[in-house]
Amino acid sequence: MSHDALSRNARWALFLDVDGTLIELAPTPDSVHVPDALKSLLDEVSMRLEGALALVSGRSIADLDRLFAPQEFCASGVHGAERREANGKIVRAQVDTTLLDSVRDELGAFVARHEGLLLEDKSFALAVHFRLAPDLGDAVRAKVDSILDRIGKEYTLQAGKCVYEIRPRAWTKGTAVRTFLAQAPFAGRTPIYVGDDVTDEDAFRAVNELGGLSVRVGSAASTHATFALRSVADVHRWLRELPPPAPLLRVG
Repeated sequence: MSHDALSRNARWALFLDVDGTLIELAPTPDSVHVPDALKSLLDEVSMRLEGALALVSGRSIADLDRLFAPQEFCASGVHGAERREANGKIVRAQVDTTLLDSVRDELGAFVARHEGLLLEDKSFALAVHFRLAPDLGDAVRAKVDSILDRIGKEYTLQAGKCVYEIRPRAWTKGTAVRTFLAQAPFAGRTPIYVGDDVTDEDAFRAVNELGGLSVRVGSAASTHATFALRSVADVHRWLRELPPPAPLLRVG
């Protein structure tokens, strides 16, 4: 579908990644701040779209609620493993975490031995951040790979910007988008997905297959997104124009 055709379609379903898309990346996940102006902007856009706006993040929904309080948007957390629907109900994947529990202490001990590493425990997933110690990226990858070799096929590696994560294989940001689009108020609308990282590529592919608009924030050597915005600030400016969307850069 062409950008011109999309611009004439007023019935949007908007899906937004958070870190690196709505807010700038920070040295640690807990050190980010969401300005009140952004919370108000998202609330206004959600109302314009009749509630068809959802945050889609690797963070947990509890963490998203802490950041965006007092607002509570439709949201998907932990790469699709949990989801808050429009009626406020939170649905969590039925995941047997026994295998993950068996390596949680081991990974925690590894992180404790290396200054600058941070373990983010999401219950369904475990993420090791190395933004404060980028030279340890290879060591983190090797440790995560060794754990994945032992805990079987139910979990997979999720790489991101200075983070390696062990997450359930069955759920992705793409499955989250597809699930939302099967329900009101998202059903029957044209999806837009905006994200900045390799963790968003599954969602880009899903949106492309559904005839929607995939938007990558920043530059990337390779992406499935068809359009781009240069920065977080550009995302905020673009959101103020919705709907219909303001012009976008075409990837490639």
